[in-house]
Amino acid sequence: MSEAEWSTRIDLAACYRLIAHFGMDDLIYTHISARAPGPDEHFLLNPFGLLYEEVTASNLVKVDLDGRIVEEGADPINPAGFVIHSCVHRARPDLTCVIHTHTTAGVGVSAQADGLLPISQTALLYKDLIGYHDYEGLALNLAEQERLVADLGHRKQLLILRNHGLLACGRSIPEAFVMMYYLEQACRIQIAAQAGGALKTPPKEVQDLAHDQAMGGLGAALGTREFAALKRRLDRLGQVYAV
Repeated sequence: MSEAEWSTRIDLAACYRLIAHFGMDDLIYTHISARAPGPDEHFLLNPFGLLYEEVTASNLVKVDLDGRIVEEGADPINPAGFVIHSCVHRARPDLTCVIHTHTTAGVGVSAQADGLLPISQTALLYKDLIGYHDYEGLALNLAEQERLVADLGHRKQLLILRNHGLLACGRSIPEAFVMMYYLEQACRIQIAAQAGGALKTPPKEVQDLAHDQAMGGLGAALGTREFAALKRRLDRLGQVYAV
């Protein structure tokens, strides 16, 4: 295994642990994938049946874009994980990491007709990068891939999956994690604000200003500092993932 792949495996395993740490996991369901470095079109995914807190660098499963496991003796994967993740990796080579969640707040907002509302600074960060995909049942139908990719388009990195959950894609594992973290936070803020009465929305020009300010800092290094700090937190908590 190359040094680059092992480094990717460590960061991906850390991402699984952090999603669990922040309460964004769903038992053994949902998935995080990362493109494996190298010339082959392979990506890494969690073994089906493990909790996120059990994922390590070495037990991640390498598959090709057709869902075939390319490592002898590797554990099986969740078919829904393949359906969602493989089409993004095939259609968007610019994106390295894909995170999918089923959180209470994320599903709650996904079920609202107006979707994510521009009522918090957090909701405005990546608003032009957010798309919507209608629910079609459990993600087991390969025909859905075409529609999911179409809703993601050529430049969006976040999808609100109607009646289902959230999807975040990044040019790196840290970028995908930070974008998912703040999309989840925006959904939690919205659900909390809606329970408190009438909502106040910033003027359109202020919404655009906040978004432009955030996008001004959207570079290849997005999430790098945050992710490094959070890996140090995992280490302090005694999380063993880099094995």
